[in-house]
Formats: sequence, structure tokens, C-alpha cells
Amino acid sequence: MPVRSTAVLPALAALALATTALTACSGGSGGDPDTLKVSFKQSTDNSVKVMDEHLAGVKEEFEKAHPGKKVEFVPIKAPDSEYYTKLQQTLRSPRTAPDLVYEDTFLINSDITSGYLKPLDPYLAQWKDWDRFFDTAKAAARGEDGKTYGVPDGTDTRGLWFSKDVFAKAGLPADWQPRTWDDLLDAARTIKAEVPGVVPFNVYTGKPVGEGATMQGFQMLLYGTGDGTSDPLYDTASKKWRPAGKGFADALSFVETVYEEKLGPDVSDALDPNIMTRVRGELLPEGKLGIALDGSWLPQDWLPGSGHEWPEWSEELGLAYMPTQTGQAPGKVSMSGGWTWSIPAKAANPDLAFAFIRTLQTKANAQKWYVANSGIAVREDVAGDPAYTGAQPGTAFFTGLVAHTHYRPAYPAYPKVSVAIQEAMEGVTTGDRSVEEAVRAYDSALAEAVCDQVAGR
Repeated sequence: MPVRSTAVLPALAALALATTALTACSGGSGGDPDTLKVSFKQSTDNSVKVMDEHLAGVKEEFEKAHPGKKVEFVPIKAPDSEYYTKLQQTLRSPRTAPDLVYEDTFLINSDITSGYLKPLDPYLAQWKDWDRFFDTAKAAARGEDGKTYGVPDGTDTRGLWFSKDVFAKAGLPADWQPRTWDDLLDAARTIKAEVPGVVPFNVYTGKPVGEGATMQGFQMLLYGTGDGTSDPLYDTASKKWRPAGKGFADALSFVETVYEEKLGPDVSDALDPNIMTRVRGELLPEGKLGIALDGSWLPQDWLPGSGHEWPEWSEELGLAYMPTQTGQAPGKVSMSGGWTWSIPAKAANPDLAFAFIRTLQTKANAQKWYVANSGIAVREDVAGDPAYTGAQPGTAFFTGLVAHTHYRPAYPAYPKVSVAIQEAMEGVTTGDRSVEEAVRAYDSALAEAVCDQVAGR
């Protein structure tokens, strides 16, 4: 059952009593104890206000339940790669650290290692709703020290979106489902031949797209190679990063083929930092893209009030899972990530911040957020609610991919590993590097990243 707002004040008092020792050494700036500062990633598309509107509603609920307390938002409006940099800059000093921050799970271990975040275990131990969260989601915010540093607000999965109109013009089936990488490339080649003026296929690539290239692009390929029994990036047994193997080279070869055969966007467009916004806001809605390898969250940009309303999207787009390289078991691939709400180590008001998390993550508010941002539920009581599964077309499809999904090995060196992958992709996309050269450059960058981690750099 959701936590009623009228019950939060006693719970907050209990939390304050239980965490006296924790907050006494918090290192906070001694700012206004009645003002909660919340930092989050604001969309660079001014017409997309899903997060802003959701937080505004939670703020109203929280302030009503906590007379005299105020919530002040400190949005960071920037592309993904710049957001991470700007967020870390604020976390370094008690003068600039907000009380609550929105952390991408891929970066959280890096921030934990840097000492930027506060462990939440004392709070979580007294919050009954924590038992409602899936264990896999909990693990995404857990540090190597076994402590938990964030409360997830949803996850995501990835697959293939395709235009039924483009497919009809190309003579491809409306119930298309590729079995292998070759099937996918063949469909893109058919679109190129039969439907001029349309981008056949988009796979994100290169440094300007940041983690989108690594996760939506490369890892959706890499984790579909081999037999699927071991992580191709990280050896969990030895706790060591793996050098590039055959699957790594094959994934780069796939990207090279897409851009060498001009099956993707023009290279200048592919390496434009705004390509992700263009795919969602222009290329797919206007029928200018045949196939997109992308995420479950796309419909949030097409909902009423989004600025890019597209009520017909569920009729005009088809969905297919991403196949493994040769169709080998399990036959389909997805990657999952997501974001968490975390409390900075130098936050001035950590108790108030966790009280706000509790309000954010009531069943009702969590469900409202999953539906608003086309997210995948991380609370079991929401995932089993027909009001959630039936809220939007595609929700059941993408929720079904959770059984076949993989999570990034988001250990402290991961951000540098991710950049090395982006550089390898960019090299084969532009043709400046062969696959072999890109592999060697990646292995060299990987070795340097591991050395930096060992040295604490």
C-alpha cells in the first residue's frame, strides 16, 4: 500500500532520531534547514517537461504534508555527457551540493568511489516500501562496499522500433521480426533500395551521443554475441575488465557496415549531439526513418502536452526485439539501466531529502512516473497492476524484455570504459580507423582506465 502523506511526519521524526550520528558528521553546508534543494536532469528540448511537471506535483504534495518546509529545484539543463560533469562539480563542495540528486546508474559507482554520495542503508532499513523493489533494481545502486547509495525510480529496456509505412513501401512485413543481425541489415538494405530519401536504420554511435552510443548502440550488439553465459565486458569472477574479443570486433564490424553502406544517417548527423532528439521528435514521427535501435522511453515525447504529440504512434510504429548475432539462444537481447535518487555526502538536509524520496516513491507516485515517462516499473506492486501494464501501448512488450536484459558492469572505471567504446565506434563510423585499429585503441584505453582506477585517479 502507498505511504499516506499524513504518516510522513512521524516517520521523519523517527528517521531523524535514528540517524543523529549520521547527520552529525554529514559535512553539510549548514544551509536553510527548511529548504530542500533538489537537482535533476532537465530535458534540452524545451517542449519536453515530463520530469518538471511530475516533480512539481510531488513538491506540492510534500510541502502540504510538511508545513514550513519548501522544495527548491536546481535543474541542470544539458546533454547527457555534460550533465554528468556539471553534477559532479556541484557534489564536490558543501557550498554547492544540493540535498538530493538524480544519478544515472552508470555513473553512480564512480561517484560512490569519489566520496560524493551518502549510503542510505540507515534510512532504507526503516522504510517498508523498500521490500517492494525488485532485487535487480536495488543492485543497480549498490556500491562495491555492499551499501546502497540510491533509490531507483524505474528502469528501461531496448528494442527495435520500425515505421510500418516505410516497411509497406519497401515490401517488408508489418509483423517484421529479424532473427539475426544479417536479417536486420538486409531489411535496412531493402529500405535503402526501395524507399529513397528515408534513413534506413539508426544505431547511435560516437562520443557526441555519449552513453547513448555505448548502451543503445554498442552493448545491444556486444551482449548478443557469444553464448550469453558470461559478461563480455567484465569478468565478475576475477573482477577484471575483459580486453576486446571476437564479439567486440564483430559489434564494431556491424557499426562499420551500417555507415560504410550508408544504411544509417549521414555521418555528420550521426555525430550530432542532438541526433537522439531528432530521432524522437522528427525522424520517426515524420516517417523519415525506417528502423531505430532505441529505448522503451520514446513515447514520453509523444504524449499529450509533450510538444511533440503523436497520438497515432502506436498504429504507425511496430516493435521487434533485437536479435542475437546468429539467432543463438536466447534469441533476443536488451540492456537495462535507469536512474536513482541519491543524497550527496555534503548535503545540508539529508533527513529531509529522504523524506522527499519517500514521497516520490509511494506506489501512486511511482506508478504515475512510470506511465508519464514510459518507464519500466521497479516496484513489484506496480509491475503487477493492470493500470500500469495497460496504460500505454508497448509497455507490456518492453516489460517482457526484462527477462532477457543485461545490466552494465557499472563499476568505478566504467565511465572511462564507456568513452573508450564511443571512440572505437566513432573511428569505424567515420572510416578513420579499421576495426582492427579501433580494437587496439580500445584495449590501450582500457588498460589506462584500469591503471587510473588502481592509482585512484
